[in-house]
Amino acid sequence: MRPTLVTPVAREPIADFGGELWAEKIHAWHRERLAVVYVRQSTGQQVRTHQESGRLQYGLTARAQALGWAADRVVVIDDDQGQSGSQAESRTGFQWLVSEVSLAHVGIILGSETSRLARSNKDWHQLLELCALFGTLIADLDGIYDAAQYNDRLLLGLKGAMSEAELHILKQRLNRGRLSKARRGELLSAVPIGYVKRASGEVSLDPDEQVQHVVRLVFRKFEELGTLNAVLRYLVQHHIELGIRERQGLGKGELVWHRPNRMTLQNVLKNPLYAGAYAYGRRQVDLRRQQAGRPSTGRVTRDPATWYVLLKDRFPAYISWEQYERNLARLKANQARAEEVGAVRHGAALLAGLVVCGKCGARMTVRYSGQAALPGYWCTRQMSDYGGESCQQRAGLCLDQFVRRQVLAALEPAALELSFEAAQHLERERAELERVWQQRLERAAYDVERARRQYQLVEPENRLVARQLEREWEEKLRTQQHLQEDYERFTHTQPRLLSAAERVAIRQLAADIPALWHAATTTAAERKEILRQVLTRVMVDVHGESERVHVRLEWVGGTATEGELIRPVARWEQLSYYPQVCQRVITLAAEGLTAAAIAAQRNAEGYRPPKRRERFGQAGILGLLQRLGQGKERSHAQGREGLGPHEWWLPELARTIGMPAITLHSWLRRGWVTGRQPEQVPRHWILWADAAEVERLRQRHQRPRGYYTRRLWIEETPELPG
Repeated sequence: MRPTLVTPVAREPIADFGGELWAEKIHAWHRERLAVVYVRQSTGQQVRTHQESGRLQYGLTARAQALGWAADRVVVIDDDQGQSGSQAESRTGFQWLVSEVSLAHVGIILGSETSRLARSNKDWHQLLELCALFGTLIADLDGIYDAAQYNDRLLLGLKGAMSEAELHILKQRLNRGRLSKARRGELLSAVPIGYVKRASGEVSLDPDEQVQHVVRLVFRKFEELGTLNAVLRYLVQHHIELGIRERQGLGKGELVWHRPNRMTLQNVLKNPLYAGAYAYGRRQVDLRRQQAGRPSTGRVTRDPATWYVLLKDRFPAYISWEQYERNLARLKANQARAEEVGAVRHGAALLAGLVVCGKCGARMTVRYSGQAALPGYWCTRQMSDYGGESCQQRAGLCLDQFVRRQVLAALEPAALELSFEAAQHLERERAELERVWQQRLERAAYDVERARRQYQLVEPENRLVARQLEREWEEKLRTQQHLQEDYERFTHTQPRLLSAAERVAIRQLAADIPALWHAATTTAAERKEILRQVLTRVMVDVHGESERVHVRLEWVGGTATEGELIRPVARWEQLSYYPQVCQRVITLAAEGLTAAAIAAQRNAEGYRPPKRRERFGQAGILGLLQRLGQGKERSHAQGREGLGPHEWWLPELARTIGMPAITLHSWLRRGWVTGRQPEQVPRHWILWADAAEVERLRQRHQRPRGYYTRRLWIEETPELPG
């Protein structure tokens, strides 16, 4: 915003600008432009207390008039009061000045000293370049300078360098003093929730028991629930508030209760003071972030190993240092990043975040496909990072079932111990909530008693005060009554001690862990949390494109279990025993066995067909024999009747291309192949494909799986007739 032209008030005379030398530099066309008086002090405290400096700078308007400028051509820029001159981004007044100089609107810039304009050589020399280009003069208490003249430019450059060096020396002196005080553990301006700082500088636990209990409850629930959001939901669900001491204002030091929020809980978990440690330098300035403006302060959080000062066992602690490190590690692991496990989510994939590719060692991602949203685990690190092919992909259901069986078998010996631990945990949790309720009731009773005493101490004749105190007393009584009613509802729904029936139910569920796992009340997130309590990761390695998958389970504690499972595959050729199956089927068919008998023989020998089928069937054996050229060609009753030029029955076109008929049918549903159905029964599909189309479909089928997305396929598919 452009500053307003002002008519300055006469000020005290100031030092001369170089005697007669200014007459050689100021010309008539300078006076036709504006004379800009730039006023700036670095902080608001300087503006309030160093008023003599402000009067001196505003007095430069009188000097501008003495140099020949009319009063209405003198502009005062004081928009940057309280702003540091180390950078120009936040100084709107300086930015307006630079733009006006660039438009040749300014004849002279006046300041008490060059450091008022800029303490950064980058900003200072940029201004000098513009002043030299557009003929703008610069004046301070020592004289008038023309940036186009070599001697003046040299002197101005020296003054700018000295201004930046002076700022550096001041900052260095302040930083060294601050760091020296921090190394003694004395640089502590404010304390977090749950602590108070006394007048002597000593830090102690908050004297209020409820404040301490809530802080300890936050740490216990995070260790139990594992995520920040879960702790927040728990506190909100049970109406637990955080006690915070006012840091400023008339009520400084008073205790107020606020509802919990995510940022406050995150600060509690990350602050090392709760572990009794003094730390300085947890957030340090990164010049790259500062220049990019993300965040505007340039401060980023550092690892404990890079902190400037870390002094353990300096304050009373709520948790141990080991627990503090575990909390930081858990918060880091909950981040949604490829290298982290991530927080538990509500998807159906039980092993999300735990599955690791056995080929490249990267964490596999979860994808859901189909209308049923079936989970699958994919490793695309080589494709996304190096332009290669996907390492492996596999269906998620069979892997989840395999791992589930292993985990439930491992937990079965500890069923009785788990039941006792579950009962004790429920009683501890209810005891903690009971204590919170008792503290809230005790505080409400104290507020009522205090309001009663205040009302009784007032003189009865002073009704102006008595009426107000009476209303406050009644308000405290209503609050106490509502709180008592809420407490009674809580005790009715959650008694402090478990009943005999509840204990029996817990023992029965623990004894039958699979029933507990499959119970409708057990959510997918709870099942995932159980897996993460006993497993660190699951390494998966598919043998080529076959159905065999090698699985390695790494348990908490360092032990590992290895096994092999069978996954569903799409094609016969992917089966590791495909040659043996073909040879055996041909042999049995040559012996005169029917397709049904061959299927029964294959099932008895333990072989499985591709796809998700559990057993061989008659249709599958017939299809395999036909694929091997051993079966009779099946044709529709119509033969070639009813077919137009370049038209095919769907199975016939699939055999010609060399692909499964079911796959070609899926292409038809997606619109990748054109076809029609006759009106007469049976309404078998008739597809159109000339020689070029057959070749294109064959090439499409030979592409690696996942090569095309549907959009690319539609864009590359030429317009088909019909």
